[in-house]
Amino acid sequence: MDHQQATVATDDETTGLIDVEQAEAAIVEHYPRLVRLAYLILPPGTGRTRRVLAAHALAQRALPRNRGYGTDPDPHPDVELPWQRGTKGPGADTGYAYVRLRVLRLALRAARQRPWWQRPPALPQVFGLRLFPRSGGADELALEKALSELSAPGRAAYVLLELEQLDEHETRGLLRAAGVADARDALDEAESVPEPAGSRDESLLESAEFDPCSLQARPTDLMRRRQHLRAVLVAVVALVVCGTLLGMPGRGWGPSGAAAPSYARNPASERALDPDRLTRAAPDAWRTASRADFSSWPARGDRVRDTALLRRALAVWARPGGSVRVSATMGTQSGPPSGPPQLLFAGEVDQATVVLLYDGLRVARYAEAGEGGAVALDFARLDAADAGTSTALVLSRTDGNVRYLTAPWVRHAWVRDLLHPAGAPRLLRRTGDGVTDPVRTVPRLRPCRGWPALQFGSRLVADLGELAPARLTYGTPGAGVRDVAGRAARASWARTGCRLAMMRARGVRSVNAWRFAAQALPEAGGHAAWLCTRADTWRGTGSKVLAQFQPWDTGRGKAGAVAAGADNSPACGPREPRVLAGVLWKARSGHWYLLAAGSRQVTGIVATGGVRGRSHGRGLTLPAKAGARADLRARLANGDRMGPLR
Repeated sequence: MDHQQATVATDDETTGLIDVEQAEAAIVEHYPRLVRLAYLILPPGTGRTRRVLAAHALAQRALPRNRGYGTDPDPHPDVELPWQRGTKGPGADTGYAYVRLRVLRLALRAARQRPWWQRPPALPQVFGLRLFPRSGGADELALEKALSELSAPGRAAYVLLELEQLDEHETRGLLRAAGVADARDALDEAESVPEPAGSRDESLLESAEFDPCSLQARPTDLMRRRQHLRAVLVAVVALVVCGTLLGMPGRGWGPSGAAAPSYARNPASERALDPDRLTRAAPDAWRTASRADFSSWPARGDRVRDTALLRRALAVWARPGGSVRVSATMGTQSGPPSGPPQLLFAGEVDQATVVLLYDGLRVARYAEAGEGGAVALDFARLDAADAGTSTALVLSRTDGNVRYLTAPWVRHAWVRDLLHPAGAPRLLRRTGDGVTDPVRTVPRLRPCRGWPALQFGSRLVADLGELAPARLTYGTPGAGVRDVAGRAARASWARTGCRLAMMRARGVRSVNAWRFAAQALPEAGGHAAWLCTRADTWRGTGSKVLAQFQPWDTGRGKAGAVAAGADNSPACGPREPRVLAGVLWKARSGHWYLLAAGSRQVTGIVATGGVRGRSHGRGLTLPAKAGARADLRARLANGDRMGPLR
């Protein structure tokens, strides 16, 4: 399984949350150590001054914008965090472990995305001075040269071993959590660094040579600065003159060939911002449209004729000011429309005025708290929608409640709890314009307590914190996918629903759950189901795949254990409708077993490494020891080989 195992627990696990205040306190308390960590990982050959400034910038950017899960900026309930167990010193602080991992990720990313020093907004600004750490002796120079010959992951491994005093297992786990593909190679690189003669008593990484918080300052080239100042003054004068000429009536500098006029006088831009040119679908266009999607929605709401409101919404879309809160789903552009967009809704919702606009690729939601009040602008990419994925849009989120605007073809709407399949759905009331009553959102801290989903006829959709809810389906990828209807589909989603929390903020279009195998448990432990859950996005990339192990217990709908996960993988989808996964399972007797299963195409499974054995079928059961690690390979019916999901 190559580190993709999951230990099955009988009770649900909860992951603690790190407050922004706790992370800030950890940064303030351990700031010199975090800056030193970033300084040592950044490429040494980029200039000491820029390297110092970048190290300080990365340490300050480690403060999260919102709450973070546990000690990992990318929450992942099935990932172990071994550096928290038994760690001494600053690493034992949960807040420090969290910000240390963020600094490690940012530094590795900066080392990959060179030239990082050519991005001034990311660096603190120091004018007229060169800043660099104090020089060290021969041992420090030799170590600096040795580190410069390593890759960024190799430097990170060396720093974690020598500066943070982590062991190899903790270092490997931390590197993998930071996104290093091959942590073993990084450790091998770190071990190749020779130990300097003077480093036996104290690590040289603690010396002033590598301390970006204890700096020397020298002036930059004084003559060059004077020349640059003169050039800047000349440029400012020229800019003022050009702006004056271009602002005068007439054609400014004269004709510009085939180029369009400036933006303010561009006819196409003016048409896009003219509320009288907004497109509006006929009230019954959805009945005769060749494809039912957002383009066939009529304009609804009590302010669809408010020209002043529509003009403000279009102007903010084109040129959002500094006070406008702008958000966009992953992969969605927030630029102005290329032509007059379509009006979907304009009206009062929960003491705010909301306008929904659609340009064929994106939906833009404009909301203002009274004229002259706070303004928000949200974007979501919703192109190539169909009747199943264009059933509703979010109008407002207030006090943990969501109101939706439903599609014109939706006749009845209900609210159903995914985690309680036997419960009857509750009727959801709507206005004549299709605006629903408030629907309670899923609590972020306890997602497995309940997950309300909207049911429109046979279709089921779930809110994942974006403008459009994601459609839920069930069945074999491809022709076998269908709506979540029937006892088997609802029972499977009851044990899968709370895993939807791992798919928030990804621009998800639809989520399919697929039961690809069933397996008898050893020692008369009953049976277990293997499910693969795949979330596909509107942009086509960024999919999320989870393989889950779900033992059948006494009837309670416990959440399944995540056996493996992958991003941007075609597994469990129409292109590759197959999967292989495995877990370590503990029987009631206390004995451990390696369990693995594959989809229908699998004809045999082989386990190597810490657990060895094979099977001639889709399932594998082998005795194992606690914490054992094994590599799985499957043989397919066509003779090909397949590895586990990762």
